[in-house]
Amino acid sequence: MILVFAAFLALITFWLHRRIVRATAMPRPWSIVADAVLVIMWAFAVVGIATGRELNPSAFRAPAWLGLTWLAVVLYLVLGFIVVGLMSLIWRLVLRVRPSDTGRRRRLLAVRVTTGVVVIAALVTTSYGVWEAASPRVTQTTVTLPQLPEQFDGIRVALISDLHVGPARGRNFTQQVVDEVMAEKPDLIAITGDLADGTVAEVGADIDPLAQLRAPLGVFGVSGNHEFYADDGGRWLDHWEQLGITTLRNQRVEVTHDGATIDVVGIQDYTAPKPYEPDLPEALDGSDPDRFRLLLAHEPRQALQASDLGVDFQLSGHTHGGQIWPIRYLVPLQQPSVEGLDKVGNTVLYTTRGAGAWGPPVRVGAPPEVTILELHRG
Repeated sequence: MILVFAAFLALITFWLHRRIVRATAMPRPWSIVADAVLVIMWAFAVVGIATGRELNPSAFRAPAWLGLTWLAVVLYLVLGFIVVGLMSLIWRLVLRVRPSDTGRRRRLLAVRVTTGVVVIAALVTTSYGVWEAASPRVTQTTVTLPQLPEQFDGIRVALISDLHVGPARGRNFTQQVVDEVMAEKPDLIAITGDLADGTVAEVGADIDPLAQLRAPLGVFGVSGNHEFYADDGGRWLDHWEQLGITTLRNQRVEVTHDGATIDVVGIQDYTAPKPYEPDLPEALDGSDPDRFRLLLAHEPRQALQASDLGVDFQLSGHTHGGQIWPIRYLVPLQQPSVEGLDKVGNTVLYTTRGAGAWGPPVRVGAPPEVTILELHRG
């Protein structure tokens, strides 16, 4: 996978060389500097993808952070140059510009100006995205649930998802999230996966502050898709258990408060490989159909089955709210909800944007969040 990524990014890097250096007829020594930057950042990006799996984050996090951030710059460079290319093509077709020395000089000037604008815009937008992604904020949402027992009215649930620590962020980031959650004094804590990118051996220590999580009604977690990307899914879930997280693997637990009971149900990620496939019917087997059911499931699309099986409320992550504009517009092609409170069939769904960021430690138009949900009967 890393070799495929490296080859693909090398092709894009060569195209950027053609577009930034060759198309603008950039003179020396600036052309050499530009090409050196492109090659160095390509190498850092490959290091970023390998960190957490093949490379130890403690030694490679700095170049990994730079390389992964560069991927966001590349995204905006590609988008910008595609737009400029289309505009240039339309301009040439409409005006039917005839070749001439004056026309060539004007065209070269236009190429240089638009290239400079795209490069500056990509760098500024990514810099803003780095700033936006740096500090997850606590969001407060009130949810009205008709089937919620009166004894649970007003309970506060903290939802943690998508930390993605490892390559670009480490233990300090996890500690920041834990401190924000504990300051809210939630009654129950729900974790909906994608806590780390990499193996337990390389990244496990980066999520150890989660052991400090405490809540009167319990701390529960379910896998995301990234727990399995390094073929370490089962070991990750075992590690969570060692941190004191009740890990629900297609399971349910009864949670009692003031004499009333609800089911907290958790299923594996939608794409989890064998033998970890999600199985909501198994998780609900033997439960009272009239009891309120709170489901933890990493992906919002798992609410489609949840609605058919009588789940009242589902908590999910996965989407990051799109993370980097304009990717959010692609999310609905796969998921029934991008972020926030929604309803899928008979199931109320809350999808958090998550606290971290996958790949580039960058968020544009989708600020990171640690969610506090106040549940009310009504």
